[in-house]
Order: sequence, then structure tokens, then C-alpha cells
Amino acid sequence: MSCESLISGKTLISKLSFTHFVELIALEDTTKRGFYEMECIRGNWSVRELKRQIGSLYYERSGLSRNKQKLSELAQQRAEKDDPKLVIRDPYVFEFLGLRPKEVMGESHLEDQLIDKLEAFLLELGHGFCFEARQKRILIGDEYFFVDLVFYHRILKCHVLVDLKLEKFSHENIGQLNTYVSWYRENMMTEDDNPPVGILLCSDKNHALVEYALAGMDNNLFVSKYLLELPKKEEMQQFIEEQLWETEP
Repeated sequence: MSCESLISGKTLISKLSFTHFVELIALEDTTKRGFYEMECIRGNWSVRELKRQIGSLYYERSGLSRNKQKLSELAQQRAEKDDPKLVIRDPYVFEFLGLRPKEVMGESHLEDQLIDKLEAFLLELGHGFCFEARQKRILIGDEYFFVDLVFYHRILKCHVLVDLKLEKFSHENIGQLNTYVSWYRENMMTEDDNPPVGILLCSDKNHALVEYALAGMDNNLFVSKYLLELPKKEEMQQFIEEQLWETEP
């Protein structure tokens, strides 16, 4: 029996929210959609957790896994539950308790592993990256935001901001990264620096979409040097694809 026929419409309506359905309907493959419906209900996933599992290729990795039950158990153990009482934690309170920014954000296990490896990957490329911060907290207006990785590039003489999204590319993703880049240009850029750049990594089905935000880089010479010194898109795509397949949820 295929996954899509295992759950009745009445059960789906009673167990899932409208926002869950928005994410599920976007999946064209009915078997894949049925798989995520079943796992979402079984684990009482939040919408954010559903999006994260889709972005992390859980369905595809489950199909290739030799121990599907173990993979499912790990996914459910680490999943964020749908709790109406869940509230945003105050960074000030957690900072007072001595927790690091990434702990305040409740970063998922998969994202944590990927960012660990991404940091090492960029440093190993040897293109002039100097590590500066991880989960860098910045204040914009009265809200805090966190940049996954921040480097300073000694050859380009600019900050390089890296943002990882375990979901398909969207305008919201690039808009958020561009906001970070603009903030760094306004608040962190010194007289001798070139404008900061951003690298956005998104997962979508079985491939990675990589977009560079070239905010404010209107100097042709600098753009040429940027293209020469920063990692090639193909390198970044290959890296994120390999890590998504190898890293557990």
C-alpha cells in the first residue's frame, strides 16, 4: 500500500494546520507527500520542523537508508514539536545564564553538523578566509538576528557572510541575507574595507542552489577579483549535496 492512502482526509484535517497543508501541497509526488503527512502526524511536527525535514531530504535519504526504522527514530527524537505554548526565548535571559547564541537559537542537529563542516570547508579552501564569528548576533531596530558564519577575507578585504537554509530558495532567503550584508556595510565596514558580500546556501530536492549577494559591489575590478577569489558555485553545490546525504537528521 502506498503512503498516500494510509491517512484519511478527516485525520489530516484534525491533526494538521492550514500552514502544514500549504507546505505539503507544494510536494508534487503523492508518495512523498504521504510520507511527510505520516511522519508529521506521528511526530507532531511543527511547521518549521516539517520544512526543515523536507529541506534536509529526509524522504530521499529514507529511501536509500539500510535502516529506515533507525533513521525515523533519530528524526523523531530530534524533531521540534508543535506546541502552541512555545514562545520565543529572550536572548538577554539566556545570555545571563551563560548560553551561547547558537544555543539560544535552538539550532537543529543537522544544521549544527552542516555549519561545523561548512566552516572547515571554507577555511580549507585557502582562498584567504579568516574565521571571525559563528551565529553572530546583530541588532536591527529592536530585533536580534543571527548570521550563521562570518569571515573576513584578507585578499578581498571585506566581510563574507554565509547563511544556510535547509529549504528551497526563496526571495525571503535572499532578502534576509541582503539585510545582513547591508547592516554589515553600514555598521562594520571600515574606511579601508571593500563592501561585504553574502553567500546563501539552500537545499531543494536533490540539489543545492547557491546564490551570491553582490550588495553594493559596483566596482568592476573588485567584482573580477571577487569571482576569482571566492569558491566556485560548483564547489559549494557539490559540498552541500554531499553533506546532506551523509549527515543524519
